Formats: sequence, structure tokens, C-alpha cells
Amino acid sequence: MSKGEIRIGIIGCGQIAQHHMATYSKLSNAKMVGFADISEETVQRSAKEYGVEFATTNFRELIARDDIDAIDVCLHNNFHMPATVAALEAGKHVYCEKPMAGSYTDAVTMLETAKKVGKNLHIQLATLYSNETRAAKELITDGALGDVYHARSTGFRRRGRPYVDGYGTPSFVQKRNSAGGALYDMGVYHIARILYLLDNPTVERVTGKTYQKVAMDAERQKISGYDVEELGMGFVRFAGETTLDIIESWAIHLDSFEGSYVVGSKGGVRLNPFGFFHADGNLDINSTVDLGGARNRWNSVTGDGDVYGESQAHWVAALQGRVPLMPTAEIALNTMLISEGIYLSQKLNREVTVDEIKASSVSTAATM
Repeated sequence: MSKGEIRIGIIGCGQIAQHHMATYSKLSNAKMVGFADISEETVQRSAKEYGVEFATTNFRELIARDDIDAIDVCLHNNFHMPATVAALEAGKHVYCEKPMAGSYTDAVTMLETAKKVGKNLHIQLATLYSNETRAAKELITDGALGDVYHARSTGFRRRGRPYVDGYGTPSFVQKRNSAGGALYDMGVYHIARILYLLDNPTVERVTGKTYQKVAMDAERQKISGYDVEELGMGFVRFAGETTLDIIESWAIHLDSFEGSYVVGSKGGVRLNPFGFFHADGNLDINSTVDLGGARNRWNSVTGDGDVYGESQAHWVAALQGRVPLMPTAEIALNTMLISEGIYLSQKLNREVTVDEIKASSVSTAATM
């Protein structure tokens, strides 16, 4: 595309869309020109707040406009595939909220459609742009960890289940809308970040278990029909010798988990709190890093802070042709494969192969 202003339409004006809108409003090279939401009140309120002239309750009217370059999909998980595919086929580039879809097969459809029509597909994976991720990537790329062989992906909330613990709507905890719980809500951020640091390796086998055990308010449980996991864990074998273990919690009776990490033959890096661990002869060395100083140099010396420091800014810069688009769709697809592998392993009570995961995946796409 040209390096001019990128004109954006947004499908869905709910909670997450408000964050997207606020970010676009601060980007000088992006302009929001149209909103769609099934709620007339919601779409009109958002349009008024951001000075957007076109607002509709029919998303197909939005994607049909010829003055829009890209569509941002801010819907519940099972609506991602149909909205994304419709927008791509209408000739629009698409930025989609995480997780990529409600099922692996739907995510495959999204990526295949993007390739078929020659449009860009970008998935919101905010953790890929954090200071911690960039610092870890530099250490790994520079060989500071040596031969990388294992990683851990963790995400912790003590009692942070949507709706039943006091925030969000029931849709977040209903399979018919979200398809999954903690793994799809939070886990995608942490698993995708590890996959990015490992250069998105090939999955071979997955084993895992999910739980819903912690007590919740009975009335809210009844109203919501809560039917997704609050705790998910898994173990992944990649091609070669690399492995990954996963634990992701919406609710658990603990004070914390240790942060995600990657380890190699020469060193290891923990992402939160950030630390670099290595040895020099008989000395075991624990290194801290000035991430704020690193960010200042990435911004002012390397000069790419506006294109690799935030997901939407990167998306717009890529559409302008200023930088190559990061492979978030491919990473998000692999994340879907792992998450669905954990669900299948739970169902079958055994380790499953990548071929079994792919063969068992069925569409969860909602009708739009």
C-alpha cells in the first residue's frame, strides 16, 4: 500500500474495541472512518465519541465501503472467522482480536483466505511488542542462551474469571461465544510470546489437562452458564528436542506463578520479572537489565519504536509499507493448535499427535 493515511473500519464496539479506538485515535497515520455493532446505541455512542460519520448495525455495509483500507474485528472468538473472511473477501486487510478464532480449523480458513485474496491478516498479540519480549529476542538471536531446548509459558490470576468474579459479561465464559476459557483469553498471549521467541517451531505432540474447581458465586454461575476452563496446563513436544510446558490460570488458590522463561545450553531468560541467567566458570550469574534504557535506545537510536513497540502501530506501519508485517497470523495459528491439543488431550485422557488435533478440529463459527 501507499505510505498515506490508513483508513480503518471497526466491527464490534464493545469493551475491547474501546481500547482499539483509543489507540487509533493517537496514531497520526491512521483514521477511523466507520463502525459496526449489532447495538444501535453502542455504535452510535462510539461514533459520536470519536467523530466517525458512518455507523451501522450491519457489518456487511461497513466492509462494502470502498473508502476503507482495513477492518479491525473486535468480536467474541466464535465470530472472528466469519467476520474476517467476509472482510478479506471484500478486499480489506484485517486486524483481528485474539485468539485467532474459536477453533484451529476456523483459524486455518482465515489464513488461507488471506493468502488467496492477497490481503494482510494480523492478530492482536500485544505481548510480542513488550520490552521484555524484545530484550529476550535479542539475547536469543545473539546466541546468549546457546542451544535453546525448553520453555515455560505461565499466566496467573488468583480469582479473575470474567463475570463470575466481578467484571466483563457472561459471553466470556460461554463456549458458544468464546469456545474456551483461560487458555483462549490469557494463555494465547503467553503461549504466542514463547512461540515467537522460539521462531514458531513445528508442533508434534501435546498433552494437557483443564480444570474448573474453585468455588464461584452461585447466582452468577447460573446466569452465565459458565462452561469453560479456569485452569489449563499442557506439555508440548516440538520437532527436534525443544519442549514447552504451560500453566494458565483464571482462578487458583496460590499467590503467584513464576514468570515465563526460555532456557538454553549457555543461559536462560525469565520474562517476568525479567532476568538473564548464565555462568562464567565457577560463577553462576544473575543479571538484571535496564529495560527502560533499552526502550529509549530502540526508539531513538534504532529508530523503530513506533513500528515495533505496539501492535496497532505496527499494523498500520506495515500497511503503509514501512516495515514487513510480523507473522502474527502464523504464530496465532500455532497457538490455536496447541490450545486445541490440550482440550483434545483432556477429552481423550492421553497425549495426542498434531495429526489427531488437526483431524478432530471442527468449526465453532457463529452465524453472522
